[in-house]
Amino acid sequence: MRLLITTPASIVIDERDVAAVRAEDESGSFGILDGHADFLTALTVSVVSWHHADDRQRFCAVRRGVLSVSNGNEIAIATREAILGDDLARLEQVVLSQFREALEAERASRTESLRLQMQAMRQIVRYLRPERPGIFGAGG
Repeated sequence: MRLLITTPASIVIDERDVAAVRAEDESGSFGILDGHADFLTALTVSVVSWHHADDRQRFCAVRRGVLSVSNGNEIAIATREAILGDDLARLEQVVLSQFREALEAERASRTESLRLQMQAMRQIVRYLRPERPGIFGAGG
C-alpha cells in the first residue's frame, strides 16, 4: 500500500511498501490493511503508526486531519501539522501534549473573538433602538 501524509507546507511521508496503518478518529483507534474499502474520516490529535512488509514500524504525530483510503491501497492523510518520529513514547508525551495545548489556545482565542463580536453587536443594537431618545425621531 501507499501512505501519503501531507501538511499545507510539505509532503511529510510518501511510502509505497506499507503493510498496515493504524490511526485514530473520534470513534477510536482503527486499522487499515491492503484491500480496505474506500473510507474517509476526520482524525483527532493522535499518533499514526504503520508497518512495512519487513516489520519496520514508523510513527507520525498529527494535529487532527483527514484520512482517506481509495482503491484499497492508497492512504492519504492531510493535516495541519505532522511530526515524524521513531520513538513512540516521546511522540505521545511531548508532541501530543504540545498539539493539545495549541488546540486549547485556538479554542480560547475563538471563544474570546466570539465574545467580542457579540459585545459589539449588543452595542450596535443598543445604539439603533428606536425607543432611544433623540434617535429616529423618537422622544426628544
